[in-house]
Formats: sequence, structure tokens, C-alpha cells
Amino acid sequence: MNWGIIGGTGLNQLPGLELLAREEVSTPWGAPSAALVRGRLAGRDVVFLARHGEPHRIPPHRVNYRANLWALQAAGVRRIVAVNAVGGVDAAMPPGHFCVPDDLIDYTWGREMTYFADDLEAVTHIDFTQPYSTSVRTALLDALAAVKVAYSAQGVYAATQGPRLETAAEVRRLRQDGCHIVGMTGMPEAALARELDLEYACLALVVNAAAGMDEQPISMAAIEAVMAAGMDQVRDILARVVSAG
Repeated sequence: MNWGIIGGTGLNQLPGLELLAREEVSTPWGAPSAALVRGRLAGRDVVFLARHGEPHRIPPHRVNYRANLWALQAAGVRRIVAVNAVGGVDAAMPPGHFCVPDDLIDYTWGREMTYFADDLEAVTHIDFTQPYSTSVRTALLDALAAVKVAYSAQGVYAATQGPRLETAAEVRRLRQDGCHIVGMTGMPEAALARELDLEYACLALVVNAAAGMDEQPISMAAIEAVMAAGMDQVRDILARVVSAG
């Protein structure tokens, strides 16, 4: 098994996935968010995991990221595409736009964010200069170009604590910090993948303009409509990624 897919908000199931098995697993870090779904997508074996559970009920700050990544590695996954629904901090990334970020800033706090905390023989520091896998990002960019959707080939992902959405002042700060998109689940997921030597990248779908970026108030109904429209595209993108090898 090679490819793993982590589905975020709007993707607690993967359309087009031929189900082979569902596995309830345990890890040294507790239970993952949901059963691992082994299946075939575009003729290739994949493992799918719903980040927020199935049904969608685990808020971002309560996701057991350590168990999720550990379970995927134990299942034989070596490369991961993490699908994230995000807000657009950059006006050039409106709802419906895709982004494959190349960097991130972590604004979260209080989360279990490392495997290297207790009973250590030595302190461990990972190189996180480039938080996303170049090879997985390239596969995503190739797939996005083939599907012919609007996308950005780079961007800075702001990982915020949630579960509330941000204030307009917070979004202004994110923009000043150089962020392009904002979500609540990008960290510690990316860092934990690096600690496990997994190739990991993010496919972000912008589902709303971030707070203060639009004169209209943020509507959950509008967000859900964008997610529903974008999920067929997400499925096509993922199928192209895994079928490429």
C-alpha cells in the first residue's frame, strides 16, 4: 500500500472509491478519527481516512492527529494527500479556487503535536524548512493542470486553532504575515507526517473568502455549496494523482 488520502470537511467519504475493507484500528496514541477505508481508486490501492470522523463530528482542535498519521503509516501508506477546506486570505484565491501550498505558519496551541515528547533517549528535531513533499506537490500540480481548474501552484497556509472562524483583524494579521489561505487542520498534521518520514502534501479547496475579505457575512450554506461543487473535482484530481504512480 502506498497512497493515503485524508479527507477533511466535505470529504468524509470519497466518491468513486471501490471499497475493499474497513478496518477499526488502535495505535499507541489512541484511536484514529475513523475506520481506515481500504479501496481502489483509478485502479490503484489507497487508504482513506476521514479526519473529522464519520459522521463529521470531531472539531479541528480535538482531532487525534498522532493516531491518524500513525495508523496510516502502519497500514503501509508512504505518500499522503491531505484535502483541506480553507478560507481565502488572498483576494486572488476566491471560493472554488484550489491551492497547493508550499509553506505554512502554525498559529495553533495546546495540541498534541509531536511523537517525540516522552521517554526519549535524546531530543529529536526534524528539518521542517519545506513542510510539504516536493514529489506529492508535483503530482498534485500535474493533476490540477490536467483537470483544468483554477489553482495556485504555491501559497502559505495559516493553521489556526478553531473551531470558530477568524475575526477580520486576525485575517488582516494573517495577510500581513504573508499567508494566502487559512484552515484549522494543517498542523500538527504536516509535522507529524514529517516525523514519520511520510511524503505529505495538501490539496486545499477555498470554500469562502476569509473574514473581512468580502462585504457579505460568511454563510455556512454558501460554504457547503462550494464544497459540494468542488468535491467532484477533488475526486478527479485525486484519481489522477494516484493513477500516475
